[in-house]
Amino acid sequence: MDKKGKEKKLILIVDDEANIRELVKEILEEQGGYKTLSASNGKEALELFLENKDKISIIMSDIKMPIMDGLEFLREVKAIDPAAVVIMISALNDIKSAINAMDRGAYTYITKPFKITELLIVVKRAIEKRKLLLENKRYQLHLEELVEERTKELEKAYKELDEIFNSTLITLVNALDARDTETEGHSERVTYYTLELAKLMGITDKKFLKTLKIAALLHDIGKIGIPDSILRKPGKLTEEEWQIMKQHSLLGYKIIKNIKQLNDVAQIVLHHHEKYDGSGYPVGLRGEEIPLGSRIFAVADTMDAMTSDRPYRKALTFEQTAEELKKWNGKQFDPQVVEAFFKKPIEEWKKLREQLRDNSLSTFEDLYFYDKHIEDK
Repeated sequence: MDKKGKEKKLILIVDDEANIRELVKEILEEQGGYKTLSASNGKEALELFLENKDKISIIMSDIKMPIMDGLEFLREVKAIDPAAVVIMISALNDIKSAINAMDRGAYTYITKPFKITELLIVVKRAIEKRKLLLENKRYQLHLEELVEERTKELEKAYKELDEIFNSTLITLVNALDARDTETEGHSERVTYYTLELAKLMGITDKKFLKTLKIAALLHDIGKIGIPDSILRKPGKLTEEEWQIMKQHSLLGYKIIKNIKQLNDVAQIVLHHHEKYDGSGYPVGLRGEEIPLGSRIFAVADTMDAMTSDRPYRKALTFEQTAEELKKWNGKQFDPQVVEAFFKKPIEEWKKLREQLRDNSLSTFEDLYFYDKHIEDK
């Protein structure tokens, strides 16, 4: 350290002429206050550099040397540390090589014979350059750490928002179940059925499956706007009452259409009562004009409706449901979805229905089950 307690900068001197090495060493140590290391060729210097690269401030290297010349040494050093600052020592008749070295990453060059003041000025500027490079490197590293930290914070915030979003969905569906006690658990069951049908169809797009999941949960959200006298009526609806009931898909669409994350969901909700032959509502779309999610849901919805008790009839069997799907295949239902239903044995559909009835798969509040279900696909 110098008299002020600052650590002396370490400079690596590389020259095959011993008298030049000693002269530069003397000037730098006696008049510049630096510490030095010295080597007689590039190979020897490279070994010293590898041993001391975190301590060396700058390098002064001759160009023409045996074993490994200055240009090759410069290339090796820059490959190890792109921020290394190298001053090339050149003879007056070799300026072209010195300029070539600068093109390869050398900081500058100084010619022999050199003046002491010139040498010290060049060295001082080179050390300042090295300092700036290291500060910039530290800043970039710090910036990367900040970006990583902010990214983690953002991911955490998104996760929290997603949890809030999921909780809101559950609240909406529970509110609907509280009004329509005759179909309690319907949204949960059709969500399972819908995702199972999508799986059987070979659908693996995670974004689509998540949209499908949410749409299945919210498909009847529009019933919140249907009067209790109609929604809870135990008997057959009049034609006027039926026209009001049919508005629930449009009402559901209006409720969620302005939520950016639910744009695709809103389309499935709007068209979940369309029929494959065009006889459905509210628009009368046919075939593949109907969103795929709505076509898949239509089969799942029918499965649950037919296998659930209603005030006006007892639940039908899955065998009876299968016959109805065959009967209305290509009319009410998309043949692709019906085909997917029959890929799963009837006994397995029964087992799934029992698991849902017994709550042995998951609690409804554990909405993340559905995300796991999607991941499994």
